[in-house]
This record gives sequence, C-alpha cells and structure tokens, in this order.
Amino acid sequence: MQYEIKYRPSYAMAVVRLEPGESIAAEAGAMTYMTPSIQVNSRLRQKGLFGSIVSSVLGGESLFVNDYVASGAPGEAGFVAAPVGDIEVLEIGPDHGFIVQRSSYVASTQGVNLDVQWQGFTKGLFGQGLFMIKVTGEGVLFANTFGALDRHVLAPGERLVVDNFHLVAFSDSCRYEIRKFGGWKSTILGGEWLVTEIEGPGEVYIQTKNIREFADWLWTVIGPRVQSTRSG
Repeated sequence: MQYEIKYRPSYAMAVVRLEPGESIAAEAGAMTYMTPSIQVNSRLRQKGLFGSIVSSVLGGESLFVNDYVASGAPGEAGFVAAPVGDIEVLEIGPDHGFIVQRSSYVASTQGVNLDVQWQGFTKGLFGQGLFMIKVTGEGVLFANTFGALDRHVLAPGERLVVDNFHLVAFSDSCRYEIRKFGGWKSTILGGEWLVTEIEGPGEVYIQTKNIREFADWLWTVIGPRVQSTRSG
C-alpha cells in the first residue's frame, strides 16, 4: 500500500492508494473522500454488541470501524481527524509496538492489531478519562496530533514526564507510571492534573497543543455570549 501525508503540519490528511484486494481500517467518520472502486464494510470494533456499546459509552469509542477495500481496480481514499494538527505514521513490527491514545487513532493497515481490551484501556481511566490502545502486529498506523508533533527517543533508563493531554503514543518497550503532578494544592491551582512518567528504551510522541486547555479557552470566548443569550 502506498500512502502520502498531505497539507501538514496544520491540516494533515492521510491519502492511501490501494491495489486490488488491499484494505485499510479507519475510525468511523475519518474518511473525507474515496474513489468508486473502493468498497466499505462496517464492523463492530469488539466481539459482541455489548462490549462495543460499553466502549462507546465509557470512552467515546466508536461503535463501528470501517474497512475500505479496493475491489477489482486500484483505489484511493483520504482520511483526517477532527483536531487541527499533523498526522504521524507509526511503523508497527513484531518487536515494535505502541501504546496509542484512542483519540489519536485515525487508520491502520492490514496486519495491525488494535487491542482495546488491554488492561490500560478497560480500566477506563488513563489520566483524566483517557483511553489507550495497545497496537501490535505488522504494518502502519496513522495517528493524529493536536498541533505539531514532538518526538523523543529515550535511551534505556532515561525518563520523561508528560502531561496526559499532550501524550499521543509511546513504544510498548517503555515502562510507565501514572502519577499526580505535585501535591493536591499545586494540582488544583497550577492547572495540572495527572502525568505519565515514561522510562526508555523507546519512542515518545507528544502533541504540542492541549485539547482540554483549548476547550477552556474557547469557553472564555463564547461562554459570556451564551450566558447573556440565556439570561435574555
């Protein structure tokens, strides 16, 4: 499968070109366009309807994932994510898996396994309600970043402390620990909540923007207008 990331870094879109019989799985709603030679099949993300509904309720996880298959002729499709930012291509191999934030997932090729029943996901709380997916197998995964991408390569024993809302992905070879940032007073007054301390060896991918802070800032702009409309 051939692919290209267009319009990066601010408005990135993953464009994939499929040969007959090739397919790619994508988050529901990620597709922007496709050629007529591509067929779309929707399937439950988890085995069993109940498990899929639980994922949707607890983590905002889509009930369905779409498989895009080139049938009879080559095809092309474009995929994006809602947040404004870049799309990074993660190379997945037998000894090179990742832990990826669920909201960063855009699409993945054949041979890539997404384990949403991994313990870090089913606990339901990775930081402030964040869900993580364990990615294994062989292929590529397209991950969205809110803002630009900041990549760190950790040597064995080297550590990095990351705000959970900036964390996109890290190698499954890393050790990690979720902990409170400072004392409760500094946590509340300083605006920080929980962080993840990651220890190498491995890679860590960080997004430069924080979706929570953006939402808070947006509310300071539109909040007074909404409140004045309600009071009027």
